[in-house]
This record gives sequence, structure tokens and C-alpha cells, in this order.
Amino acid sequence: MSTQYLTSAQLETPVPMPQSLRPWLAELTSTPVYDDITQPFAHPPAASTTVVLRTEQSGRRAAFVVGAQTKASYSRADEPAGCVRLRLAPGVTRQLLGVAAGELTDRVVRLDDLPGPLSSAASELTRLPADEAITYLEDVLPHQVSESGTERAHRIVLREAISALTAGDAPAIPDLAARLAVSERQLRSLFATGIGLSPKHFARIDRVRRVLAYAGNTPWSHLAADSGYYDQSHLTADFRTIMGVPPAAYLHGRLPAPTRCRIPR
Repeated sequence: MSTQYLTSAQLETPVPMPQSLRPWLAELTSTPVYDDITQPFAHPPAASTTVVLRTEQSGRRAAFVVGAQTKASYSRADEPAGCVRLRLAPGVTRQLLGVAAGELTDRVVRLDDLPGPLSSAASELTRLPADEAITYLEDVLPHQVSESGTERAHRIVLREAISALTAGDAPAIPDLAARLAVSERQLRSLFATGIGLSPKHFARIDRVRRVLAYAGNTPWSHLAADSGYYDQSHLTADFRTIMGVPPAAYLHGRLPAPTRCRIPR
């Protein structure tokens, strides 16, 4: 039996990014409380660390952090809730949350359980309405976050690496390291600390997300070539590993049974 899943991206609305937050946040989005959502959610893998400010229909609020997710998950919320999502820029997790991104991979933790400056704002972020919470961050965050010259240099290298890996002609990892004048070990360390994934896993997730964006409108063989796969069978195997089901099953809604949302209390 097939089940129609929604993704959070279908309901998210981009929020204008305040200039003072641009060095630290890659994206701000908002999802209002929808009373009539009964469908489960599909959560594709994500190569970013995200702070979520969640408001349930009952009025209960929570602030938590979702680390990079290496595989898809399928869930159903206990009750309708709206969210503001703050997706951190690559390479700033330690500066904002006090831990390397790799310590949060495949985890969901309470924001106030972490030691960084953003975590110290958790009580205010859960008390204020969404628009006021963003204004509060705009006022206080730039004054609380510090970054060394080394951390800034690492962010630049990481940004260049991401740009290369998400391009249509992404290089092999050894070639990318040589292009950036770092060793492969240094490159892996930058990705683990700044994103929470290895460069190879980052590239795999990016390819699958590209397939998801165009699946249903483009032949699989064309998708495989355009997304950097060797062939269609390579696409199918990678998709099954990361999404939990083959591409055709995903498109037809033949997906795993949903579990409860992983929301720390």
C-alpha cells in the first residue's frame, strides 16, 4: 500500500536574512502551524546543521539542533507544529554551538544542552515569537561569536570545496585536495569539523538530493548522467542506500512506515 509523504521543503517559506547573520546562517525558513496535516513526512538526508525553533499547536515550544543526516527518515508528528529553521553556514558549528559538526551527525539534541553562544540564547529563543527571536539573534549573536583567523581560513577552504563538489563536473577527492593545496586528511578533517560528513559522503548526499529535485520529470538514465553517476544502476544502488527504498518505489509512495518525530524533551 502506498503512502503520500510530504517533505518539510514543500511547506517552508524563506525568511529574509538579516545582514548581520549572513556570516553564520546559510538559510532561514519558516513553516506555520497547519491544523489539517495528517500525512507523514519524508526527511531526505541533509549536509547541514540546523537549529529548529518549534511551536506546537498546544503552545509548547522547544529549541533543538538537528545535525547532518546521513540517510533519509520518515516520521509522523504527534501534533501539528510550526517551525523556524536556522541552517548554519558550513564551518561555523563550533563557533556557534561549541562542538564540531561531526559530534552532531545523525543526532537531534536540545539547544540548551550544548556549550556554545547560540545555546545560551535558547531560553529567549523559545520564549519569543518567531519574528522577535530573529531580531533578538540579530542584536546579540554578532557580539557573542568569535572566530580566529585559522577558523576563518578553514571556512574559506571549505566553501571552495563545497562549490567544487556541487558543480556539474565535480572533481575526485584527491584532485580536489590538490586544487585547494591541502592534504586529503586535512580536507576530511575540515568536512568532519565544519559539516559533519566526509567529502565523499557530502558528494553522495548532494547527488541524491539532485535526483530528488528532478525525479519524475527526467528519465533515470539522463538523471544518472547529469548527477554524476557512472550509470543508472549506480544511481539506483546509491539512492536505495541513502533513501531506504529504490527510486521508483519512492516516487510511487511505497515507503517505510513512519516513526515518531525525534524531538528531544
